Amino acid sequence: MAPIRVRPRWPNRRIRLVLVVAALAVSSCGTGGSGAGVAGPTTRVDPRPGTKHAPASTATTGPPTAGRGAGAIGTPLPVPAGLTRFTPSVDPGEGSWQPAGRTVDGVPAVYETSLTPPGGTLPAGIAWMDTHLLDARLYSGSESPGGGPYRYTAPVEPAQAASLVAAFNGGFKMDDAGGGYFTEGHIVVPLVAGAASLVIYADRTTTVGAWGTDVSMTPDVVAVRQNLTPLVDGGRPTTLASGADWRYWGNTCGAATCAPSVPGIEQQWRSGVGVTADGALVYVTGPSLTPLQLAQLLVRARVVRGMELDVNPYWTFLATYRPADPGGPASPANGTRLVATSLQGPATPFEPTWARDFVTVSARTGTAG
Repeated sequence: MAPIRVRPRWPNRRIRLVLVVAALAVSSCGTGGSGAGVAGPTTRVDPRPGTKHAPASTATTGPPTAGRGAGAIGTPLPVPAGLTRFTPSVDPGEGSWQPAGRTVDGVPAVYETSLTPPGGTLPAGIAWMDTHLLDARLYSGSESPGGGPYRYTAPVEPAQAASLVAAFNGGFKMDDAGGGYFTEGHIVVPLVAGAASLVIYADRTTTVGAWGTDVSMTPDVVAVRQNLTPLVDGGRPTTLASGADWRYWGNTCGAATCAPSVPGIEQQWRSGVGVTADGALVYVTGPSLTPLQLAQLLVRARVVRGMELDVNPYWTFLATYRPADPGGPASPANGTRLVATSLQGPATPFEPTWARDFVTVSARTGTAG
């Protein structure tokens, strides 16, 4: 399938503020990156957001796992509670979490479920990731963000495959993203104030928020991937997510083809990521989603701040990996798609020709099982 350019329309282009970030002398660390080298505020925003606007827990809890409880990095987050279906008549299994991927010290670090959005007919996949047990890393591509060379780029190397638990797609090409990109000690594209941002810290925790408001540059930031403006804020869809101009959230393929001559449709493959009140990372993708439906799914999964990632069938994916040998390497052969019908899947991060950015989450130091 031929690639399709995704070019959002920015209704307030003239008033967008580009955050001028000055680069200092840096040295990139091969195993963890460098958070030094960028001027900015010195107060870090806590990646575990407060619960002021968090939706109440609903339905039943997921599968019980001994030893879970909120705490410091390395201490598992509580198992996510089950999600209430938008439409009671759909598959009764929707909203029930199931563990996915390799475990970390015997504890599941990823849970998956599905939900059909309000007004929708096809279920979307939802993945919950325990940031206390997982290290996040941003992989960069020759097309997005461009530039390079990069230490972390496709394919995932054997050293990283040994602990890989899951991987998911990044955002638009930078000409279309309305934001910037920072990784491996370098500002690849200047960061933009107000842009929705996936931020990874030196301790490999990650969060999502509006740049300059919820998150900002600090010495321990090692990666920032911006894409458009927030889709969810304060546990609710943003005004733009609910707006009539769905093309703001990117040009899409047609119903049956991605040919540039065919008009795009609103209900198309979309993906998004967000953070819950206790710091878990949640990813959503599905084959027939409007921007508002994507936001509603993130909110139902208890996301307090969320953003859209890439759209269209050729780009969205999340895959988990569970080798038969608990300590063995992740590979396409032991990977599973979050959504069975997604075109991309477990092989994508291992393809040397894959030119787009993506995010991996891996078992923290300890025993992968």
